Amino acid sequence: MATAKLYTATGDYKEELTLPAVFDTVVNKVCIYLHIKAILNNNRQGTAQTKTRSQVSGGTTKPWKQKGTGRARSGQNTSPVWVRGNKAHGPKSHDYFEKVNKKVKRLAFHSALAAKALEGKVSVFEALSFAAPKTKDFLSVFSKSGIEQRNVLLVVSAQDTNLVTSSNNLPWVRSARVEDVNTYDIIRANNIVISKAALAELEGGR
Repeated sequence: MATAKLYTATGDYKEELTLPAVFDTVVNKVCIYLHIKAILNNNRQGTAQTKTRSQVSGGTTKPWKQKGTGRARSGQNTSPVWVRGNKAHGPKSHDYFEKVNKKVKRLAFHSALAAKALEGKVSVFEALSFAAPKTKDFLSVFSKSGIEQRNVLLVVSAQDTNLVTSSNNLPWVRSARVEDVNTYDIIRANNIVISKAALAELEGGR
């Protein structure tokens, strides 16, 4: 069974917590790779494009006659070998969309969670809620817990608005709702911090 350190709302260590079944999946690296590749490709704009010969400024008239001038033969000044000519074999705008089956997505997501749990990178808090959004209070709780303040993924529930606002000013924290977090978010994080409320949502919905 996968376990994680459980902390109180003030940041004090309490005990080892047994994680839900979604963290006990056998890690499938192939599915993780396929899902992350699809996520990154689907985020690409695909708008890179260069002008073709018909789009650059110039004419179709032959600059000089074919023979007798001593210069290299040339057909038109829009050729890619000419200054201000078109780009030969340049990029064309296209869609990079990749489809991934739901079963592969789910297995990749659970595999990513299991991999982080095996590495001991998952921490659970009994509660992570603040009466008002304050970065100072957020830092106080994290400093007391001793969790490394580097590339932390904060998995929150939809009601944790003050928690998200409290962490917005910290460059080493990224927050994501349970329904929005994906395989890439989990794999790239150094530490995953989640509250018990968000953990229950994760167990029930993902």
